[in-house]
Amino acid sequence: MSNILIIKHGSLGDIIQANGAMEDIKKSYTNSDVILLTSVNYSSLMSQCPYLDGVLIDKREPRWNLMYLLKLKKLLEKYNFTHVYDLQNSSRTKFYRKFLLRNAVWSSTDTSLEVGQKKKDFDQDPVLERMEVQLRKSGIKTLNTKKANLSWALTDTKSLTNKLFKNNYILIFPFCSKKHIKKMWPYYRELIDELKKIFKNYEIALAPGNGEIEASRKFNAHVILDKNNILNLNQLISLINNASFIISNDTGPAHICSHLNKKGLVLFGSHTTAKKVSIETTNLKTLSVENLNDLDVSTVLGEVKKYLN
Repeated sequence: MSNILIIKHGSLGDIIQANGAMEDIKKSYTNSDVILLTSVNYSSLMSQCPYLDGVLIDKREPRWNLMYLLKLKKLLEKYNFTHVYDLQNSSRTKFYRKFLLRNAVWSSTDTSLEVGQKKKDFDQDPVLERMEVQLRKSGIKTLNTKKANLSWALTDTKSLTNKLFKNNYILIFPFCSKKHIKKMWPYYRELIDELKKIFKNYEIALAPGNGEIEASRKFNAHVILDKNNILNLNQLISLINNASFIISNDTGPAHICSHLNKKGLVLFGSHTTAKKVSIETTNLKTLSVENLNDLDVSTVLGEVKKYLN
């Protein structure tokens, strides 16, 4: 029996988006073990994924750390991978192909390009379309690549929400990673105040991530935690699944909303486009502006009113 490796380090949104591709790869290798190489932050969640037979952790140490690279190389060699599906398509994974996994058949952006096509041009296409092209070029039937099924990740979150409220709730994600601060719309406090006036039958809730708990408490909204800790990824996915409406920056939780096809609104500045990140659905809408600082509350509120009855 052969072993198949999928590489997807993150981020959260990327991991969520890749679930459909993982399902397609597994269904193409029913008699093989399909194993994911990922970051430690996603190892617990992805260990439950039914499309995987195992998860390996890559600490992504600097490439000058030869001891770590040698250790990782030996780990990967134990599995004798015959095929590698590089869904990360980064400079790091390109390095792995050259030095750590030279004997495997490799699928990546580079193996997907048409004659004369440049990677920088290919990378302008929507991410799920690129993933679909890559898998098809590798002989994979892509029935699920564009519509990841996250039902396997759901868990019961009523014990968390019932402590705070009994009503339906609007879930808001006002933060983003420190590396991408330009993704953050600055007027969520004012928006929450207006939402509470207009949508009296809904509670307003926040689910903070790492380092966001104290900042969340400054909003006039319920802060959902598990014993004063942030939610694990199963709880986060389930909380989103049970929400009536979501309002978010372009972050990982927004991608979860997309693949759960939840009603909501995602705010975009000029950092990228909704089309490129493949986030908009029949229920999840987007609002794009050149500068998020210039997007006023009344405009966002007007969009919410269109979709939230």
